[in-house]
Amino acid sequence: MGPRWILIAASISGFFGVAVGAFGAHGLPAKLKASGLDEAVISKKLDQCEIGVRYQLIHTVTIVALGLSSLTRTTGLARAACGMFFAGILLFSGGLYSISFLDFLGHWSIVPTGGLMFLIGWVLLGLASVTGPTFSLVDSNQSP
Repeated sequence: MGPRWILIAASISGFFGVAVGAFGAHGLPAKLKASGLDEAVISKKLDQCEIGVRYQLIHTVTIVALGLSSLTRTTGLARAACGMFFAGILLFSGGLYSISFLDFLGHWSIVPTGGLMFLIGWVLLGLASVTGPTFSLVDSNQSP
C-alpha cells in the first residue's frame, strides 16, 4: 500500500470516525433509551462508543502523518505500521461500536486483539524511525 492509498484509507477512516462520533453523541442516547436499557448500561455504552471514536481518530491522524512522511515511501516497516493501525481501528474501535450499537461483540477477544494491533503498529513505527532514512523539515543543501 503506497502513500496515496494510505491517505485515501485514512480519509475514509476519518470520515467514519467523525460520523460515528456524531451519531454516538446525538442519536445513540435516544436509541438506547428507547430500547429500555437502564441508565448505567446506557452510560457504559456511550463511554465505549466515545473510547472507540477517540482511538480511531487518534490513529487516523497518525496514519495521515505516516502517509505524508518519507518513511512510507522508503520502508516497509512504516507501511506495516499503517496496516496494524488500520487493523486496530477495525478490531478495537469496531468491536466497541458493535457493543455500543448492536449489543453484540462476537468473540470476546476482538477488542483486546485490536489493542494489540495498535501496540504492534507503534513498535513498527519506532523500528521504521530507527532503521529508516533520516529526514528533516529543513533542506540541508540550501544556504542561509
